[in-house]
Amino acid sequence: MAKEVVRMESICKEFPGVRALDQVNFSLQAGEVHALVGENGAGKSTLMKVLTGVYKKDSGKIFVDGQEMEFPNVKTAMDQGIIMIHQELNLMNHLTAAENIFIGREFRLPGGVVLDHKKQNQKAKELFDKLNVSIDPTVRVGSLSVAQQQMVEIAKALSFDIKVLIMDEPTASLTDDEIEDLFRVIRMLKAEGTAIIHISHRLEELALIADRITVMRDGGYVDTVSAAGTSVDDIIKMMVGREIFVTKQQAKDFEGQPYTLEVEGLNAGPSVRDISFKAHAGEILGFAGLVGAGRTETARAIFGADPHTTGTIRVHGKEVKIATPKDAVKNGIAYLSEDRKRFGLSLPLDVDANISMASMAYFSAGGVINFKKSHQNSDRMVEQLAIKTPSLQQLVKFLSGGNQQKVVLAKWLTHNSDILIFDEPTRGIDVGAKSEIYKLMNDLADSGKTIIVISSELPEIIRCCHRVLVMCEGQITGEVVGDEIDQETIMKYATQRKM
Repeated sequence: MAKEVVRMESICKEFPGVRALDQVNFSLQAGEVHALVGENGAGKSTLMKVLTGVYKKDSGKIFVDGQEMEFPNVKTAMDQGIIMIHQELNLMNHLTAAENIFIGREFRLPGGVVLDHKKQNQKAKELFDKLNVSIDPTVRVGSLSVAQQQMVEIAKALSFDIKVLIMDEPTASLTDDEIEDLFRVIRMLKAEGTAIIHISHRLEELALIADRITVMRDGGYVDTVSAAGTSVDDIIKMMVGREIFVTKQQAKDFEGQPYTLEVEGLNAGPSVRDISFKAHAGEILGFAGLVGAGRTETARAIFGADPHTTGTIRVHGKEVKIATPKDAVKNGIAYLSEDRKRFGLSLPLDVDANISMASMAYFSAGGVINFKKSHQNSDRMVEQLAIKTPSLQQLVKFLSGGNQQKVVLAKWLTHNSDILIFDEPTRGIDVGAKSEIYKLMNDLADSGKTIIVISSELPEIIRCCHRVLVMCEGQITGEVVGDEIDQETIMKYATQRKM
């Protein structure tokens, strides 16, 4: 039997109004990849933050190599070789790869004042060579791809005497080829005896990389199972406590229905080339394509977040001029960015402020905000969208990813937008919250809203959309409707240049 590296017993952690961890058990063996799964808000990240000293546990015990330990801060955990790579990578874009790896532990020339860049770059290169990745130690991190930045984080972890590597959603923003490169590195570390904790919502990838799977739900421990022989359906049932049915979108006849949005001849650089389409009221229209196809760039051009050089946009049959997001919002167009934390929310503010911020003219008079009015609206939105929050005064940064997405949606519903563009609506969201988001989109479409969905997950596109436009290299290369919507047809158009 493999050596046990970490054991956590009866871990409890509370925040104001929330019991985040309730008697949670977890164990980790040397040389294993142990997947940690659960819905958003299940307690996965909180448990790992307790293990890495970010949070102090309220009760319970942590053992490392059989010895009970306390981790009052991150440094004490790192001293034990326990390191976490967060979903939002913790790198400084203006520094080089080598400088990021050894920040705070720089190599210095004799005398201790002048930095020894040559030695530091050489040590960084040795780490990259070990990972079998080609990254120049002197390149600024801000110029690297997400996958390359992730390798810099792994190299930084390896620069310590690492025993446990925790990876939070490491594949969320990677292509299939980049995921395979990451898995190659994980297998290499595993072979060397490193214990790896892999947090992921992509359940289908667990069979490829994990040895064991621990499931959490509502801050509690559910079970630990072998990855071999455990189906995705079984994991989902443990995660949500109920069965989630994935069914294809029902066909819908839009013949004679009005168009709410018409785009004609839209051009915005190489990623948006002569885009033309129409969307009906009550329709869920999907945009599919490979990474770099131009889907997000098209949405940003329509919303006015990026300038477009030519093109006509009509809303409810009337031509509108959209040069800024303010123009789009004024015309009833809302954009839910794939990066909700950066572009959709104000993380230091509470739930009520985030829901109300796009409609302040409605909630104020003479420059004075009517907080009673905004609270009543926010209460209604929290109930309507089933947003899990202790109160309207909860800071939105403390909500789970799925509930943060609902707050963004509540903001735009408060503004009464008719056209809602969802860009990667369920990225970083668990299977249960995904189901809720899908239901919300269906309900909005049934109420007459126009929904545009951009997604890199083909099952999501197939499940959600009445019609799909497929893009390749900045152009629409195909349109798929109803029963014709399937993975093979979409991929055919996604890899087919428009002649």
